[in-house]
Amino acid sequence: MRFLTLLLALFLTIPSLRAEEGKYNVLFIISDDLTYTALSCYGNEACQTPNIDRIAARGTRFTRAYCQGTYCGPSRASFMSGYYPHATGVLGYNNPRPQIGDRATWSQHFKNNGYYAARVSKIFHMGVPGGVEYDIDKDKYGDYNGSDDEHSWTERYNSPGPEWKAKGDGETLEGNPAGKKPVVGGNTFVVVEADGDDLVHSDGKTAKKAVELIGKHKDERFWLGVGFVRPHVPFVAPRKYYPPFKPYDKNELPPKIEGDWDDIPKPGINYKTSENMKMDIRRQKKAVGGYYASVAFMDAQVGKVLDALEEAGIADETIIIFTSDHGYHLGEHDFWAKVSLRDESSGVPLIISVPGKEPAVSDSLVELLDLYPTLSNLCGLPEQSRLQGKDISPLLDDPTVEVRDAAFSVAPMRKGFLLRTHDYAYMQYEEDASKGIELFDVKKDPDGYTNLAKDPEYADLVKEFRERMDAKLAEVRANDLGV
Repeated sequence: MRFLTLLLALFLTIPSLRAEEGKYNVLFIISDDLTYTALSCYGNEACQTPNIDRIAARGTRFTRAYCQGTYCGPSRASFMSGYYPHATGVLGYNNPRPQIGDRATWSQHFKNNGYYAARVSKIFHMGVPGGVEYDIDKDKYGDYNGSDDEHSWTERYNSPGPEWKAKGDGETLEGNPAGKKPVVGGNTFVVVEADGDDLVHSDGKTAKKAVELIGKHKDERFWLGVGFVRPHVPFVAPRKYYPPFKPYDKNELPPKIEGDWDDIPKPGINYKTSENMKMDIRRQKKAVGGYYASVAFMDAQVGKVLDALEEAGIADETIIIFTSDHGYHLGEHDFWAKVSLRDESSGVPLIISVPGKEPAVSDSLVELLDLYPTLSNLCGLPEQSRLQGKDISPLLDDPTVEVRDAAFSVAPMRKGFLLRTHDYAYMQYEEDASKGIELFDVKKDPDGYTNLAKDPEYADLVKEFRERMDAKLAEVRANDLGV
């Protein structure tokens, strides 16, 4: 009997011992098209996100985290492969595998070192709404996995949902000034106050499957990627998430400044604007409300996954990361959606919670590319010097540590490049800057209303940034990836 008692005591100490050795589970939660400005832990007072706030309350919240591509495909391929988009040539929606060859992706590196590695829904690129609709012709297309990489996973699961075809009250806001257009699909601003509960929709199913996998694999080490598709358009959520944002006319819009675009080069004007989307003020305010309702719905699903960790008794051995693939404009400068290089689009929410680490806020510049080497180090996996990201784990002990002097991001649709320092946001279009330059003093002009690129007083600084950009692009391409 005493032997059994000792054996039980030893068994109960194994998880904590493994945690002390650095062998943690990894729960990677990623939202699609989420701006950090929509989260209450980042200061939004209208849109409450209590479950994401739960992660922030026990983790390190980064205020200056940047994606490496300002739309889904290149961003996701980058942080999963460990390389910048121009290193692999993945500037669109393709899978990085042909470019990286037999090099391990982030989750694959964990799988190769004994972890169960799984994804639920969108981790690599997957079309939304098309990739998650119920009515995909499986006889023609088979199971739709988008640009997913099968070598990265032990198992993978998709989460079908009705998207813009959900039953409920819907309205097409974009390109519909007369109000006669029906609810439509595609990359279109549509709001649907949907009938039914969470499980009607993709994110509800994603949370359910994630909960199931946590319970099933709680006794082994896992790398679990949970990809929520909201708040990507269409803005679809069950009705119960809409009341805080109605009536829609109470939703606030950013300031509208006459002549705001006058000093912006043409590629710097976003591809979606209030003007070309033909969205009047009513529709703009409803778009904000629909977006926030989608965020609230997604946040509720995050809560279910966090609860599952607690119920499984493994919260103290699991690193949690919450982020988005890029940001999103909600009317700033009359811009909407992604693609631009401004903070609203290139900046991302990033929270990393490691058991035993004190909660903190870090203003240091970091990139999504840093996640792969950082989590590998925290979990005691072999180092891979080939990776282009940096290990930011020291910031989890001292949030004031600086690991880089600038964050780098690209907008391939615009042939645009960003260097974001603590003091300036420098953007150029084309590698030779022939299509224009933007320079903003983010200390004095945080919202970016005055482009200093043509101001003679800043000529030397512009020259310095151009030289830094040339050096960065050369560094990015230094790895021989066969592109």
